[in-house]
Amino acid sequence: MARGNPDTLQPARSKNEARKRGEVGGKKSGEARRKKKALREHLEALLAGKRGNRTTAEAVTVALVEKALAGDVRAFEVIRDTIGEKPVEKSQQEVAGGLVFTWQQ
Repeated sequence: MARGNPDTLQPARSKNEARKRGEVGGKKSGEARRKKKALREHLEALLAGKRGNRTTAEAVTVALVEKALAGDVRAFEVIRDTIGEKPVEKSQQEVAGGLVFTWQQ
């Protein structure tokens, strides 16, 4: 999806120009995916490492639980969401004519 100010976006003037723009976008997208993958691999390696008698992941988990116990609401929400207890947000809209649409996020 295009980003930026929609008023300043220029439509492609030809199929060839659209193809070139798509090629550039595809290359940039691949570059971004490779960077994200490398970061994820580095984090996984660091979390698997040892800190004293625990793995780094265990140490981070303990620190997060301690913050939640100290009253940090955001830490509690992260824990709740991670263990799969995130509440479902429901929205309901009525349209003239008696139609009702309900969806979950």
